[in-house]
Amino acid sequence: MRRRLAFLTLAALFAGALTASAEAQTTVKIGWCARTVSAAAAPFAIATKMGWFQQAGFKVELVPLPGSTDCVKFVGTGELPYSLPSVEPLASLRPQGVKAKVFYTAYQGNIYGPAVPEDSPIKTLADLKGKRIGVQSMASAGVPVIRAIAASQGLDPDTDISIIVVGEGAQAAGLLRSKQVDALSLYDVQYAIIGNAGVPLRRIEAKAIDRFPSNGFIALDETLAKDRAQSVALAQGYAKGTIFAITNPEAAVRILWEVFPQTQPTGKDEATALRDDVRVLQARIVNWGLEKAGVGNWGVNSIDNYDAYLDFLLKWGVIKQKPDVHDIVTNDLMAEIDAFDPAAIEAQAKAYK
Repeated sequence: MRRRLAFLTLAALFAGALTASAEAQTTVKIGWCARTVSAAAAPFAIATKMGWFQQAGFKVELVPLPGSTDCVKFVGTGELPYSLPSVEPLASLRPQGVKAKVFYTAYQGNIYGPAVPEDSPIKTLADLKGKRIGVQSMASAGVPVIRAIAASQGLDPDTDISIIVVGEGAQAAGLLRSKQVDALSLYDVQYAIIGNAGVPLRRIEAKAIDRFPSNGFIALDETLAKDRAQSVALAQGYAKGTIFAITNPEAAVRILWEVFPQTQPTGKDEATALRDDVRVLQARIVNWGLEKAGVGNWGVNSIDNYDAYLDFLLKWGVIKQKPDVHDIVTNDLMAEIDAFDPAAIEAQAKAYK
């Protein structure tokens, strides 16, 4: 009897310790710059599953938002500590007093650019004149990107193209299928999702933006100073999750479904759902690669590439004044973020069952 009571006491203490540990974890909210959490969120799910965030004393909650503009504004007002937007809204808002920086470039390749149905007569950027172009929302980076692209082709973005909100996924596919829009200004993952919905797309070559970075983690300057260790752990967990997802996409999708059950597609058998989400993930993997920016470490901000992009945005009227590139991006945390062994993460991903 005494032995049983002792066992129960120890069990209760152990359970209490686990509960206290779980309660002690801080919930860190991250602005996710789309209304739908897709397979592109796999690095967050993997870092959660592997305990990398937990080891740093926090768990992550993704907060879906209409687009990158909202992601920047929510960080600027202090409603969220971090978000993962493209850089255009930050370049516009930094001169207005939003003192935030990109401290980790997540997508070294530009995920944006126009696309049309495979059988569309639109072949070149110049063919977009007079066309209706669908965007995720007016807060999406797809808006300034397509306006800049149009201007670079000698088109007036106010009169030569029409920008229409089409939403995401199946909704955008339906509007494209019914020819209510002629083209889309979305991004890699959404194009894969729309293809999965039965509307195969063709990207229109847009060399003008291909070499520019797109999305990265941003935080207020004061957050990076006050919560430096947390910022480093967030970016490092994401980096490890990215390497894992690239190495083993199928396992990444299954982990995504486990950690974020709402992401698992419905109305499909599991094999089809897995195939489709791996396809979506592969679309993002192309732009995770370091070779896109010519950098050697995960998350590094190529100052030259960002500076050139700011010049491009200024030239084509997306921003009214060019901020100093060092007010937009910082590599100050990179030595700490990259203090891990990528080969060990690759091996872990290959061995994962």
